Amino acid sequence: MTAVAEAPGRVRSFLRLVAIEHSVFALPFAYLSALTVMAREGGRIRWADLVLVTIAMVGARTFAMAANRIIDRHIDARNPRTAGRELVTGAVSVRTAWTGAIVALVVFLAAAAALNPLCLVLAPLAAVPLVIYPYGKRFTDWPHAILALAQAVGPVGAWLAVTGTFDGSGPAWLLGAAVGLWIGGFDLIYACQDAEIDRRIGVRSVPARYGLRFALHASTLSHVVVFALFIWFGVLVGLGWLWWVGLALAALAFGYQHVVVTPTDLSRVNRAFFTANGFVGIVLFVFALLDLLVRSHLGA
Repeated sequence: MTAVAEAPGRVRSFLRLVAIEHSVFALPFAYLSALTVMAREGGRIRWADLVLVTIAMVGARTFAMAANRIIDRHIDARNPRTAGRELVTGAVSVRTAWTGAIVALVVFLAAAAALNPLCLVLAPLAAVPLVIYPYGKRFTDWPHAILALAQAVGPVGAWLAVTGTFDGSGPAWLLGAAVGLWIGGFDLIYACQDAEIDRRIGVRSVPARYGLRFALHASTLSHVVVFALFIWFGVLVGLGWLWWVGLALAALAFGYQHVVVTPTDLSRVNRAFFTANGFVGIVLFVFALLDLLVRSHLGA
């Protein structure tokens, strides 16, 4: 009975370790990419593809987060903000974390194989930046750019999952660039809270190297570009007025996070990071989906 009771506890601790709920950031844009190309290819929703895209995205992200926590566990132990993480406290063992990471990687590769041959061939390449990212803070002041690259893969991969070809995939690359810059931009904000301790322990980042003000200005600039890319994507794929309503609401969330976080007040970083950005992902997906459904571009 003890072993049975411990297993769910280890699973819950592992899910906390990889922050499984943060899938809300990138997953909606993978759905948006997949549904957009389905609308172009006759309008029938291919539910099996959506399920496999979900499995692949969650598997890849779980692998990335577990690897990140394993690689950074000694750095996390030296930072008061992260010293309570599961690998530092022992709530999750390194062995369990590695097991979870390998299982997640296998799930990701299996889902890619089930989608089509192109996805299977490209899946290992997609995993590379996921592993490089945690090492980035050891050799570059711009590890956020590596994170942006890793996140840009999602919408592109979802498009290829449906089509099995690069032909006509331009909108997916545009959406991928927007998502990558969006997540890289709010990672700049998130990293501000560790700038001082990062300098002390030798961790590299834009805030640690160039200061909080520069990092926040860089984040603002990246999000201005993101907004322009979202506009371009909507025009390119012919989304209607509901997309523009969603984009207007997203613009408010973008503006909010850049108002509430300042170089002299980082107390609301988590609110900007989790609440505002979670809202952006969900609202853009929901309004794009409504637009596709209302204009009868999608159906069962």
